[in-house]
Amino acid sequence: MLRLPDPIAFEWDEGNRDKNREKHGVSVSEVEEVFFDADKRAFPDPKHSLTEARSIIVGKTKQGRLLFVVYTIRDKSIRVISARDLNKKREVDLYEKAP
Repeated sequence: MLRLPDPIAFEWDEGNRDKNREKHGVSVSEVEEVFFDADKRAFPDPKHSLTEARSIIVGKTKQGRLLFVVYTIRDKSIRVISARDLNKKREVDLYEKAP
């Protein structure tokens, strides 16, 4: 299981912050909500971890939107790399199937 920093703090790169909103319609607050979803699922992302350890989290926002978020831990902060809606069947199963 992946461990998140405690307390959870976020570090935002301005480019990624704008990219997620413009490209996928995902606000900063929505992305942050996923990390507090009691039913979230987290996975390592070794395929994209060449220069730093990246992880994937899938979770639900307060409005019920399912998001796929790629992030890394830098120092004691979560740095979001990208965020988007889950792809239908394949990724929704990641969230809905119990570990």
